[in-house]
Amino acid sequence: MPGARSAALKALLRVDGEGGYSNLVLDSTLARQNLEPADRSLATAIFYGVLERRITLDYIIGLFSAMSVRKMSPVVREIIRIGAYQIRYMEKIPASAAVNESVKLAKANGEFRASGLVNAVLRAMLRHPEKIRLPDEHGKPLQYRSVFYSCPEELIAFWRKQYGPVRTDQILEGLAGKPDVFIRVNNTRISEEQLMERLRGEGIAAEPVPWPGRAMRLKKAGGILDSACYRDGLFHVQDISSQLCCRVLDPQPGDRVLDVCAAPGGKTFTLAERMENRGEVLAFDCYERRVGLIRQGARRLGLPIVRAEVRDAAKPENDPEPADRVLCDVPCSGLGVIRRKPEIRYKFPGTIDSLPNLQYRILCRSSGLVKKGGILVYSTCTLNPMENSGVADRFLEEHGDFAPLALSLPEGVARTAGEPENRITLLPYVHGPDGFFIAAFRKR
Repeated sequence: MPGARSAALKALLRVDGEGGYSNLVLDSTLARQNLEPADRSLATAIFYGVLERRITLDYIIGLFSAMSVRKMSPVVREIIRIGAYQIRYMEKIPASAAVNESVKLAKANGEFRASGLVNAVLRAMLRHPEKIRLPDEHGKPLQYRSVFYSCPEELIAFWRKQYGPVRTDQILEGLAGKPDVFIRVNNTRISEEQLMERLRGEGIAAEPVPWPGRAMRLKKAGGILDSACYRDGLFHVQDISSQLCCRVLDPQPGDRVLDVCAAPGGKTFTLAERMENRGEVLAFDCYERRVGLIRQGARRLGLPIVRAEVRDAAKPENDPEPADRVLCDVPCSGLGVIRRKPEIRYKFPGTIDSLPNLQYRILCRSSGLVKKGGILVYSTCTLNPMENSGVADRFLEEHGDFAPLALSLPEGVARTAGEPENRITLLPYVHGPDGFFIAAFRKR
């Protein structure tokens, strides 16, 4: 399937060159390719596999290549990664085919001279698998974990400083697996039982989950967005961590609710559904294109109470009237969703030092939009105390008109040690879903 490998190569080069999010890059790349379903599946598997295992693959390649991985051209580097990933992790693909197709891919991309290097490195991996040994776990603990989990040493060191070595190992283990795919049932159109039956009729297996209510886990999510149930607006895809965040805000039918950083709209939709399509949900984002995604999703789901508009949450402009409940799900470093967007780990530390100030500014601006007695929820999808509890603590210290609001959590959802009653950090190794932080406040 040479078309699949070529598509994966194009997508990987775009992620590196453009710095785009993996899911958006892959979707747009595959949309340009005329691939059969099996080829699309292979391209997806190779793309995410190489992205997730980049550090591990580069370490292995370095054991067999006379040329440093860093000195290779981007095209050659990605082609060797693609071949090495197939050899090491895709048992159904014959090793000889992985080598031959990689050499062809190099020539097809104008790397005729480098095709010999591609062939030599991959064949050496096949001849001498005994050379592949991880760094010493005790002598080089950071390097060992970096190679084993394909996570930058900088990020591991950061987590060890913030959470300690034991919890860091647990976080690394929790973020190493494949995430479950969850959906939120559109209760304004169908019940959970009816949706399960409809999905079963389409050959899609789904099962209910204990919390946070009206949520399902998909046993096989491939092609779910092409299903009739999706087109009919009977559900939207959303991790249960985000669904729990909406439950904590707990909007009631008839409420006026603001979602100040809403795109692409998942939480907005869940809030409107929890309100039984009665009341008003205003959803904001900085960019018109992303606001268009919210409007499009609300139409598909049949949620007329949603109104989406362009607004910058950090700036004092276009302030709407105060609301009963305000959700402030701020831009963050995204360290809790590495399983879904593996490229995030390679962007660390990036803008991580400046994020808490931006997040605090957005939270302060948003607090002015809450009615007296109203509820404000602050959330992120990251695992960084400075962006999470640090911002929440600072807000309470400097805003005497707000008080911490104890979270009403479903049975089985436990806080990590030492967290106050108004907040929770969801950890993949404890709770299962994405890493996520939620804090709630009530205006006095």
